Amino acid sequence: MNAPDRFELFLLQDGEKKITEKIFTGLSNTSDFILLKEDHTLGNLIAEHLKQAPHVLLAAYKIAHPNVPEVMIRVQTDGTITPRDALRQTCQTLVQMYFALGREFQKEFALRQFADQGDQGGAGNAGGQGGPY
Repeated sequence: MNAPDRFELFLLQDGEKKITEKIFTGLSNTSDFILLKEDHTLGNLIAEHLKQAPHVLLAAYKIAHPNVPEVMIRVQTDGTITPRDALRQTCQTLVQMYFALGREFQKEFALRQFADQGDQGGAGNAGGQGGPY
């Protein structure tokens, strides 16, 4: 077929920028950010967290066409910070949150492996103790 491989929809070509900012002149302190090679997953995540930011008045995203992997996020602030700074701060917060989540997952996974090893060593205990849960 002539359809590109799915992974090519998410790889940037030479010279492509991941994020482009376009100042929206219809509203003060408003910018549109175009994220190439992204979909609803990232668009919704960022827009919802932008809405929780203290100086953000408006945050929304849209996808122009389902076959075009491109997300547009519109951000309006109260003027205390720029839309770019609001987006940057939100993305930094999300990265920190997911880094912490990854650490917690690894810690719980290691504890579970340790507990499972202890259960296997005590499998001969009386009373049938030592099950996986």
